[in-house]
Amino acid sequence: MKARPVKKLDPSRALGENAARIVQVRLDEMLDFAPRALDGKTKAQHDMRIAAKRLRYVLEVTGFCFGRPADTARRRARDLQDILGEIHDCDVMLPRVRRHLKELQRTDATAVRARAGQAPDLDPRLAAQAPHRTAYRGLDVLAVYLEARQKLLTDRFITFWHRQEETGTWKRLERAVDGYLRRAREARRMAKAAERARRQAEVAARAAQQAEAPAEQARRDRERASEEAQQHAERHERIQRRTTPAPRRPT
Repeated sequence: MKARPVKKLDPSRALGENAARIVQVRLDEMLDFAPRALDGKTKAQHDMRIAAKRLRYVLEVTGFCFGRPADTARRRARDLQDILGEIHDCDVMLPRVRRHLKELQRTDATAVRARAGQAPDLDPRLAAQAPHRTAYRGLDVLAVYLEARQKLLTDRFITFWHRQEETGTWKRLERAVDGYLRRAREARRMAKAAERARRQAEVAARAAQQAEAPAEQARRDRERASEEAQQHAERHERIQRRTTPAPRRPT
């Protein structure tokens, strides 16, 4: 089964945020197989086992980001994987056993026919002496065991799954992951708002500096004009003193 792609992964973001997106997809992937798997569909059970394994693996690496719900879900995904793996073994072995039994019977039928030679009919005693006759019973019993065990494990799987639904194993994981993503989005939004505020403050500061520059220049111009006026007055006073004749003394 091909894994579903995970969208919106960003290497520049935190591990937890990317892990949350992966867990979301892997959990949804596993849950989607549940209805058909519970209905006994062999392929759905097989695909669900693979999905549970993928969920378990990502939780083993990143579960610490999501706390206890992830730890519980990881253990339950492992249990689910084990149960469905046992069912899958039965699904694989049972057809093989039955196929092998048919092959032996077909081989024995050919051998018994050869022993009959040119006889107009088959002597039942020849069938009782078939080369693999002793293997039939063991293979039949094995087939019965595998089929019965398959049913028992399926019942165990159904009970296990309903128990996880009752205790909220998957719901708690889903809430933990959704909460992490929500907090990450909020933190990113606040960081963007802070960055915008910083840039606006920088623009305002530059504008204030630009506004202060003419005022500072005007102040300097006033001071320079005042100094020049003072210097001009002092020069005029000195000139006046030099050009004004001293008053005569009375004789």
